[in-house]
Amino acid sequence: MMKKIFFLSMIVLSLTTVSCSSIRGKLGSVGSKIGSMLGIGSKMAKTTGGEVTGVSGTPVSEPTPYGMVLVQRGSIKVGHEKSDSLWGTGAPSRDISVEAFWMDETEVSNAKYRQFVFWVRDSIIRERLADPAYGGDETYKITEDEYGEPIKPYLNWRKPIPWKKPSEDEQRAIESVYITNPITGEKMLDASQMNYRYEIYDYTQAALRKNRLNPEERNRNTDIPVNYDAVVTISKDTAYVDDDGGIIRETINRPLSGPYDFLNTYIVNVYPDTTCWVNDFPNANNETYMQLYFSHPNYDNHPVVGVSWEQANAFCAWRTEYLLAGMGPQAKWIQRYRLPSEAEWEFAARGKEGNRFPWEQDDTKSDAGCYYANYKPDEGNYTKDGSLITSRCGIFSANTNGLYDMAGNVAEWTSTVYTEAGVLQMSDINPDLQYRAAKEDPYSLKKKTTRGGSWKDPAKYIQGATRSYEYQNESRSFVGFRCVRSYAGTDRKK
Repeated sequence: MMKKIFFLSMIVLSLTTVSCSSIRGKLGSVGSKIGSMLGIGSKMAKTTGGEVTGVSGTPVSEPTPYGMVLVQRGSIKVGHEKSDSLWGTGAPSRDISVEAFWMDETEVSNAKYRQFVFWVRDSIIRERLADPAYGGDETYKITEDEYGEPIKPYLNWRKPIPWKKPSEDEQRAIESVYITNPITGEKMLDASQMNYRYEIYDYTQAALRKNRLNPEERNRNTDIPVNYDAVVTISKDTAYVDDDGGIIRETINRPLSGPYDFLNTYIVNVYPDTTCWVNDFPNANNETYMQLYFSHPNYDNHPVVGVSWEQANAFCAWRTEYLLAGMGPQAKWIQRYRLPSEAEWEFAARGKEGNRFPWEQDDTKSDAGCYYANYKPDEGNYTKDGSLITSRCGIFSANTNGLYDMAGNVAEWTSTVYTEAGVLQMSDINPDLQYRAAKEDPYSLKKKTTRGGSWKDPAKYIQGATRSYEYQNESRSFVGFRCVRSYAGTDRKK
């Protein structure tokens, strides 16, 4: 090190013995030599003339995700500005701004959610085909990289499941996810096995200064002495399957130990609650919906229902995994699918003009008597708008953001915890309020906000600003969801 310093000193001394004109002539070459010694690119110095110009990357144009539209950033006064004498509604009101995001054009349909369920089914079958107890075909799992080095095992989705001509062991693996109805003898998917495990890293909690591993980084107020003995307690969600096949969910509170403290694990049974049709409406003949709504092809393009908030989040996690598995290096820029915040949902629903409904008029039907949404027009009369229960996704006109069914059809889950104060408890920029309720928390803390109203609701509940809620583990015949994805960019050219 001393030799390098001495050598640099000699160069500086030699420069002082020559004339100013010589310095101008030789400075470039000497500087280039010094830059080379110090690891500085001389090419950059010549190109920029020594000025700081920034290091730029290649702009990436994010393609439009399938079935989604871009909701441009903007501002809106959310909530009802005053109590509405006509509709008898009121909601917290505030001016807010949100960043651009992608949003599903329609609610998630039965067909799309069924793809999720079948993916879970097929992953279980592949696991068992690789299990020695079912023949142990190791080709259904990849355990080495291209160089033969061991890696974390993962399923080989390129190898097809032998549905048509399985061996005896393969047949046992396939049949293991089905059961036979003891009354009818019908072969049916064993819904109790359709469990999806996923992990979500909580970047927000990990970024909070109070959660830093180094005590010196937790507070920037230099008047407060650093407490090196302070214990930081974190809350972490985890889950596992017990010996009886039951899902055990736990929220662990423990001292901060490392980055893995913010990695939450969830295991969710993803099969919809098809019994919601009879449980939501006592003394009604809804058995046909219970038997057919999720499985019959005639309902493929109707919104999925009987899905809890927890199941909707699992779908978002799977949809992200499914997308990233088919992408290359650009996947690192893609934001994960998620449920919209309550503020994002209202901003998207009310359109670019901030209308009361997703359409311009304050009425729910045109002058010609055509209804703008699927809801309950009159007491006991569900069919005036053309539907009795849900309708096919997207049969009514889109709003000015290009979104369908933002009023009626099914109410929709949001990511936001429900409180009476609503947006007044949140920031005015990208507002949201989230709370991961622990299993032992009071049930009242497990309310999640729903928006949009449904096929069973009167007109006042399908307004863009009207709020409602359901409990996060509840599944209803009138609640569905749609996904959003944060836009990975700033300005977007038309």
